[in-house]
Amino acid sequence: MRLIISIAIWVIGAILTIVLFLVVAFLSIVTFPFDKKRKIVNLPGFWWASAIIGLNPYWKLQINGLKNIDPHKAYVVVANHQSLTDIFVLYKTHMQFRWVAREDLFKIPFAGWCLSLGKHIRLSRGQSGNLKKAYREMADCLRDDISVLFFPEGTRSTSGKVNGFQNGAFKLAIKEKKPVLPIFIDGTKKVLSKGGRIFNTNVSGSLTVLPLIDTAGLQPRDFAYLRDSVHEKFKKMEHYIKSEEKLKLKAQEISKETLCASE
Repeated sequence: MRLIISIAIWVIGAILTIVLFLVVAFLSIVTFPFDKKRKIVNLPGFWWASAIIGLNPYWKLQINGLKNIDPHKAYVVVANHQSLTDIFVLYKTHMQFRWVAREDLFKIPFAGWCLSLGKHIRLSRGQSGNLKKAYREMADCLRDDISVLFFPEGTRSTSGKVNGFQNGAFKLAIKEKKPVLPIFIDGTKKVLSKGGRIFNTNVSGSLTVLPLIDTAGLQPRDFAYLRDSVHEKFKKMEHYIKSEEKLKLKAQEISKETLCASE
């Protein structure tokens, strides 16, 4: 059953991605004279992500904390990274944002081309000139009231635990005087782990938008303090969710024991 569902998700997902590219390409041409920020061009991404999540009716996704997002403001968004499926889940926030993504992702047929057409930010590691260009693009987005989204761990976690954070997002937030918007994702690793191809079907996950962290009054040298403060909030969320899972398991065990005793 898992294999059949996985094949269906990959095949239909690929078709949806091709359709997404065609729509995005059309919109990029039609709206070019007046949509310089590419806001309209990026709108189909919300439909695409919802459609792919909906391919498996057994997935249960809970969205929390959307009240912490003001659609009229720009943030430096940071999210933990467990799985490829995080990409689809993050679109459920319905925020206008630009991904900060590795250069090789822009070369992926159709999906990568959509990144280019949507003016998402290409990050070339180890090339100072390209890094400066990427930073300018990030700053321009924030000044145009478009949020910028980072996975500060740099790569997907293989253990499911939150790894250490890199500095870039926090330096940017302080320099551009923009608040940090932390988003904690849980459960996506169970859907599809790093390097995996077979989707798990009956999985519950959640996305929680945490309260903003203001950068007002912080100096460039305070980036490590900001980074560690955000990381601590993620670790607390991780601990809280694990505690909740243990309580649920304990409650289920007690319920089973009670049923057995009554029989």
